[in-house]
Amino acid sequence: MHLEIDLRRQRLLVWDQGRVLRESAVSTAANGAGEINGSGGTPRGIHRIRACIGRGQPEGAVFRARRPTGEVWTPELHRRYPGRDWILTRILWLSGTEPGRNRLGCVDTFRRYVYLHGTPPITRLGIPGSKGCVRLSNPDIIALYDQVPAGTEVDLHE
Repeated sequence: MHLEIDLRRQRLLVWDQGRVLRESAVSTAANGAGEINGSGGTPRGIHRIRACIGRGQPEGAVFRARRPTGEVWTPELHRRYPGRDWILTRILWLSGTEPGRNRLGCVDTFRRYVYLHGTPPITRLGIPGSKGCVRLSNPDIIALYDQVPAGTEVDLHE
């Protein structure tokens, strides 16, 4: 099993033995593709899921620094914190596998804290809008989290 994320189409595909098991709309970086630390871009290339975070948390659970805050996203909470980059429900933390492209030095995906994660239901998926991560609907990130283990390959491309 492996994941494919098409940055142009803003789609995530779950592949198993040559066939697509699931397809989901995503939102990648508003700044486009980019590997350099501080670019705000979504990194390209082959990655692996390094850590799966959030098992047992409710849909809409809010995370800060990869830890649940005890909050659950609501429109009222969103209004209270209008500038917050909402990381919700589950986190699949990516690590690059290609030294010099998305691993080590100033292009290290893992050290940039690039995730696949849930997002508020008001987020428009299918168009770029994140700060570098890959946003999915909360139901989609739960299904993905339950389907793919740490170590799963993830190919991000244009």
